[in-house]
Amino acid sequence: MDANILNNLKITKVASSKIDTFDFEDLKFGAKFTDHMLVCEYKNGEWGTMEIKPYAPITLDPSARVFHYGQAIFEGMKAYKDENDEIWLFRPDQNFERFNKSAIRLAMPAIDEDRFIGGLKELINIEKDWVRKGLGNSLYIRPFMIATESGVIASPSNEFLFCILLSPAKSYYSGKIKVQIADYYSRAANGGIGAAKAAGNYSAQFYPTKLAQEAGFNQVIWTDSTHTHLEESGTMNVFFRIDNTLFTAPTSDRILDGVTRKSLIAIGEHLGFEFKIEPVKVDFIVEAAKNGTLKEIFGAGTAAVVNQIEGFQYKEDYYQLPVVADEDSYALQLKEALTKLQNKLADDPFNWTVKI
Repeated sequence: MDANILNNLKITKVASSKIDTFDFEDLKFGAKFTDHMLVCEYKNGEWGTMEIKPYAPITLDPSARVFHYGQAIFEGMKAYKDENDEIWLFRPDQNFERFNKSAIRLAMPAIDEDRFIGGLKELINIEKDWVRKGLGNSLYIRPFMIATESGVIASPSNEFLFCILLSPAKSYYSGKIKVQIADYYSRAANGGIGAAKAAGNYSAQFYPTKLAQEAGFNQVIWTDSTHTHLEESGTMNVFFRIDNTLFTAPTSDRILDGVTRKSLIAIGEHLGFEFKIEPVKVDFIVEAAKNGTLKEIFGAGTAAVVNQIEGFQYKEDYYQLPVVADEDSYALQLKEALTKLQNKLADDPFNWTVKI
């Protein structure tokens, strides 16, 4: 860590906190934010001084490149408070590395660890009262970067804004969901930006997801451009349990290298679960649903951790998954193991948790 970067950090605090007006029992995910945010500008080929200041609107020129050419990336992370009131991050190095991979893919500048992780720790230290104890409670962390240079010429920006927002959170999804397997729309393509956490990846999903919801489903399981292989579920990586084996697609140009995904695989292998990380064909899953060997499907991501799927539609046919008792569910066993580790309610044999 470069002590000078953190020593030069400028801090302006709110006159009075809004925390006493906050209902922590009734939280809509990502809708409300803490008192402060972190900002840092990139100009003249270098990152400037970080500033923690009151959460407030950002003023941009109408011709800022982010509005016209979509140079925008983000990450999703969480902080947890244990029973001793200590606050922990979960694998922040993985989000830091992926953020910079996304930046490079979108012709944006990489950011240093001092600003990304060091600045985040300083921000959370100021907002520590917003992190609540208890399994299911967390502080959602949203680092993002946008292109801010003015001018509508179609070229990469030379100026950027890095920002971190904090939002108290409870469990994102509740209950099992029904999904459609995409047979027309695709989330990403070879050589594209599917593996980056780019804003455009998510806006491109909204319309097909809206169509699925109008048809009575919650989400879409995305397929590749040939619609023969299964890739992600909504905004999450996806796992399929056939008999006692969990299948998931390998990461690629098209599939996000999910931190929750890789963590569940490592935990599952530690617990003795069998995984096959290989391309997953639509026909393979449909046939498994027909012959009864398909036991579970679940999504995995930062916000929800694990989201169980109760059934799927492919073309004109709907396939209901069997009811698996909670104690026999691989999805729930993995979720419990991961969330206990994140909340310091179980040992961390992987040294993934980082104390603030």
